[in-house]
Amino acid sequence: MRRGFVSTVVTAVIVGGALLTAQFGDPDRVIPGGGVLVKGWTGKIDAGSARQGRVLNDAKLVQEGEGGNLHVTTGPAVTYWNPVNTASGDYTVKATFREPKFMELNSHPHSYGIFIGGTDMGAEPMSYVYCVAYGSGEVLVRGFSGPTVFTLLRQSANAAAHKAAGVGQPVTQEIAWRVKGGRAECLVNGTMIAGYDKSELIAAGKLKSLDGVFGLRFTHNVEAVVSGFGVTKG
Repeated sequence: MRRGFVSTVVTAVIVGGALLTAQFGDPDRVIPGGGVLVKGWTGKIDAGSARQGRVLNDAKLVQEGEGGNLHVTTGPAVTYWNPVNTASGDYTVKATFREPKFMELNSHPHSYGIFIGGTDMGAEPMSYVYCVAYGSGEVLVRGFSGPTVFTLLRQSANAAAHKAAGVGQPVTQEIAWRVKGGRAECLVNGTMIAGYDKSELIAAGKLKSLDGVFGLRFTHNVEAVVSGFGVTKG
């Protein structure tokens, strides 16, 4: 009886440890020379990263090249934005993300993409919805409403998302949010991977509006160069 009990306990510990590893993964890195180094931009790290003792300056946002590309390296999971970047009515926000070395900073794929509908940015009740892609060929649509996290499309493989040829190889994703006629659609590499009516997004525990700030969303321990980031009306 005792032998069986010990075996059960050991098994529970092993399984529990595996679940914790799968859930939390690698700890957040600290990026040397970190900080928000682009004029007008700011950011906020996730609560989970803050609980690890990380701060915004442990990730890095810089501008490089004559084209004004944004180079992000995390560190803690972070949301970046410039308060002047707002959109309303019908609009499309788009950018191209190039991960130079897939999984260079982590033991499993991590994501990057665009958020829209940002309100109360930087404050406790801030809300927004984001669409991201992974270099493993997966996508995810999720949002924050204060402390509430809501998932609209779980992390899943999608043929629209590009896959890196292997660890350390480059991969590029074009990600866009298209808002038109009271509907918001996320496109990855030109293909709509998810779409939602306004009534599905603006509700208690979700968004306050489809109008608002737009910006960049990065999970932890990932690097990408962002080009062509901006909004078009209509």
